[in-house]
Amino acid sequence: MRKFSKTHEAILALSPEQYRVTQQNGTEHPGTGSYLHTHEPGIYVDVVSGEPLFASADKFESGCGWPSFTRPIDPAHVNELRDTTHGMARIEVRSTHADSHLGHVFPDGPSDRGGLRYCINSASLRFIHRDAMAAEGYAAYLNQAQVMP
Repeated sequence: MRKFSKTHEAILALSPEQYRVTQQNGTEHPGTGSYLHTHEPGIYVDVVSGEPLFASADKFESGCGWPSFTRPIDPAHVNELRDTTHGMARIEVRSTHADSHLGHVFPDGPSDRGGLRYCINSASLRFIHRDAMAAEGYAAYLNQAQVMP
């Protein structure tokens, strides 16, 4: 079984924007994330640890300016924490193994798919196309690597 962790080497490999978002709890400007309009089949993993976070089958267009998902691939890879910064009460989403800041979850997602909207910064993610998943050790998630209509 693959192990996921936060390493010094992985932190050094981050771009300044990835570092700001994942390590300093930053937020991308709306509409600027590289995965906002990605519609290819695959999964999204933590840019630091590689732990699988979200699947293309659960991605949807929310109009909020950030990639949005209805649920994580495996809830064990995502921690949800109360966040009261910026004068708001929200639920922050962090990766379990790397403790990367990912974004926030809101209760305004598609009701027919559970009602949640995981609003996630592209800078916290790395996309793995379905065609590369087996070679990169993510074959167990191939059934989730499709695009919803």
